[in-house]
Amino acid sequence: MQSSHPRSERLRRGAFTRFLDSVEWLGNLLPHPVTLFAILCVLVVVASGIAAALGVSVADPRPANEGEWLAVNSLLNAEGLRRLVTEMVTNFTGFAPLGTVLVAMLGVGVAEHSGLLSASMRALVLDRSPRIVTYAVVFAGIMSNMAAELGYVVLIPLAAMIFHSLGRHPLAGLAAAFCGVSGGYSANLLIGTVDPLLSGITQEAARLLDPSYVVGAEANWFFMIVSTFIVTLIGGLVTERIVEPKLGKFDASQAEADIENQQMATLSTTEKRALKGTGLAALALAAGLALLVVPEWGVLRHPETGLVSGSPFLRGIVVIVAVSFTLLGFVYGRLAGTMRGDRDIVDAMAKSMSSLGLYIVLVFFAAQFVALFNWSNFGTVIAVAGADLLQSLGLRGPLLFALFILMCAFVNLSLGSASAQWAVTAPIFVPMLMLMGYAPEVIQAAYRIGDSVTNLITPMMSYFGLIMAVAARYRKDLGIGTLVALMLPYTLFMLIGWSLLFFLWVFAFGLPVGPGSATLYSL
Repeated sequence: MQSSHPRSERLRRGAFTRFLDSVEWLGNLLPHPVTLFAILCVLVVVASGIAAALGVSVADPRPANEGEWLAVNSLLNAEGLRRLVTEMVTNFTGFAPLGTVLVAMLGVGVAEHSGLLSASMRALVLDRSPRIVTYAVVFAGIMSNMAAELGYVVLIPLAAMIFHSLGRHPLAGLAAAFCGVSGGYSANLLIGTVDPLLSGITQEAARLLDPSYVVGAEANWFFMIVSTFIVTLIGGLVTERIVEPKLGKFDASQAEADIENQQMATLSTTEKRALKGTGLAALALAAGLALLVVPEWGVLRHPETGLVSGSPFLRGIVVIVAVSFTLLGFVYGRLAGTMRGDRDIVDAMAKSMSSLGLYIVLVFFAAQFVALFNWSNFGTVIAVAGADLLQSLGLRGPLLFALFILMCAFVNLSLGSASAQWAVTAPIFVPMLMLMGYAPEVIQAAYRIGDSVTNLITPMMSYFGLIMAVAARYRKDLGIGTLVALMLPYTLFMLIGWSLLFFLWVFAFGLPVGPGSATLYSL
């Protein structure tokens, strides 16, 4: 029995690898991502015209709009053409991730070209176990959600560089970080910006049944703390057992010309001295920021509430990151002799911008698709129709929550915004599940699982284009199928593992998902 176990494990792994190869092959039959988004734009316009002509609509679940219907809006008419022509430029310039990425990369470019990022990476991972690095990358990705988009624009490219510098496949590092940043979006050890956003929507939905019900931002805190470690464990295991073995050895000939296939180099005396000086500068910078944020009179606190939540500090975190990277990168460059003056800073920023050419082109077409999809109202109609179907099945208990999580995961493929999806579905599911005896806090926790795990495989996720552009640096022929196949194991195992944690937490042990959060509800 013992001797057959490794063989059976290899067979199972081989079958799963062949499945992923099939997904990659099928996905890569699709045209170039830029072309694909252009085709999708045309398909949305045509499909919206057909759906509108057929009268596709669903009843609006929001009490304020009782008796009204949500219909697909036709874009296949003169009004749709006028809107596309007049708003095409603003669709592009107003696409939220674009400005975030460009601003952040100005600072990151200085830190990268001065040598600060390379030296810092080597200092952090030198003589560390590869396994520790893997789990640290996933964990850092989860925690980076406290700083809004920082994980996408800084950590994911950085993780690829870390793995590459260690002689490991850079796409494995990218995948591990992407898993933490996007797949573990709802998990965290601390209460983040998503918590008050979702809890406010949940509270309004709960008050349809109980006008005095209160759902705080800490409603899922206990569950999300444990979820942080579960997602870290799953992400690390999938990276080391499935993703990295499947990727094999990195082929530098398939990468961009500026990617060198080099192993980890030890730090020189100059680099060590420059890092120490930069560390002192970082402490001084952190102290200055603390004076602006920590005291009650801090100018970067919320001007009305005096809180850090919703403050200029959090809303402007990308600008702060860009300025910090620029200052620290220049300090390091001066001490290490790689930078002398402002011309070097400008050159570094220009080089950083030049590397984003593919991303900018991709974003232009992706922004048009997202705008057209939103104008058509397809996402909202799909969400409500799925919710109605689940409600009509008449299920109860764990099976109902299992289907609820699956439905949220499916809807997330087309309606990427967590708040938008929950705003539409919460008025249906929160009262429905409350009548079945479950507290709103528990319902919200289940929703957050489904809303997170499919972020990794949907092009509707705002930063999917950025991930594609970063990955293409290490594999020039990379297509959507390659990226989806790379991330699909994370989605599958996180969906299973995270859901299992939820079922044990709620149905086996009846634990509170947050401080003061009830598990069951009764009228």
